[in-house]
Amino acid sequence: MLNIPYDETNVPDISTLTAPSYDNIDANTVAPVKRIGVLTSGGDAPGMNATIRAVVRAGINSGMEVYGVTRGFHGLWKGEISQIGMRDVSETLQRGGTFLMTARSKTFTTDVGVLRGAKMMEVYGLDALVVSGGDGSFKGARALARLGVPVIGIPGTIDNDIGCTDYTIGYDTSMNTAMEAIDKLRDTASSHERCSVIEVMGRSAGYIALNVGIATGAEVILIPEVPFDFDKDVLRVILDGRNKGKRHYIVIVAEGAGDATDIATRIEKQTGIESRPTILGHLQRGGSPTLRDRTTASLMGVHAIDCLLNKKYNRIIVEKEGKITDIDLEEGLAMQKTIPSIEIENAKRLS
Repeated sequence: MLNIPYDETNVPDISTLTAPSYDNIDANTVAPVKRIGVLTSGGDAPGMNATIRAVVRAGINSGMEVYGVTRGFHGLWKGEISQIGMRDVSETLQRGGTFLMTARSKTFTTDVGVLRGAKMMEVYGLDALVVSGGDGSFKGARALARLGVPVIGIPGTIDNDIGCTDYTIGYDTSMNTAMEAIDKLRDTASSHERCSVIEVMGRSAGYIALNVGIATGAEVILIPEVPFDFDKDVLRVILDGRNKGKRHYIVIVAEGAGDATDIATRIEKQTGIESRPTILGHLQRGGSPTLRDRTTASLMGVHAIDCLLNKKYNRIIVEKEGKITDIDLEEGLAMQKTIPSIEIENAKRLS
């Protein structure tokens, strides 16, 4: 059981602490985990329910008690915690969103808020916490780990922008959702000899835009990783297509690379081609998860329980070269990744 050595009259500067590593610790000196919490945090992603389901089922089948934390870290410090069993996760595998819900928490961004979360785990007798979310969620988990709470992170974000893993839960579903919407928009664009400018999610990463752009045959793909010249990379491409007889155009823009409405307005003003913006927005977060997201979420959930059983704490579950494994929490958060230049070049060759 946890024993947090701080209280609200003695709140440490958590940023100066280091989460303990269990790599070289004698497992015999570490108490086994018997009661765990699980929460989802940050933006929801298709497959989060499959993650929760896997943690609950694998945990209970390993002799653990599992408690669900409602509304992420916000619910943790408020004590919105209740035991969940096998029946509670039935019929959740195919559902989008997260039945535990998620929320942003200003309180948990403070040292006092983190301490309250850790103390609430003591109140419920929780030995460890499994967190599904993105980088921000893992930073919240790291803050808890620095106070002595054993944590496991499972990457759940549609943006696929977590540096330590090749794949994040929800990415495949969001791309398929965007692709299906863009295919429909292409039908109407071709009927009206129109340019359709479609904004997809990706504030700081263009993975969705790049791959969806390739899959839908977009004439122009704009992503945050690559600066662009509007005249050369947008107008010239569209005009060259028109001059060769093309009568409809698709422009895909990641939200971090530009504004669809502004781009559509500029295209129409400078070319005379009717242009319509479409912002897919949170449509990309919803929907039943694909086979890949259900399978990846399930296997990552099982691996999280394996880490706890083997007393490997403060880990992030990752996919590397097609295999599910784990990495130290601090090390994983320090890693970054970007889109390989060959993928960007290949997209240009296909446009």
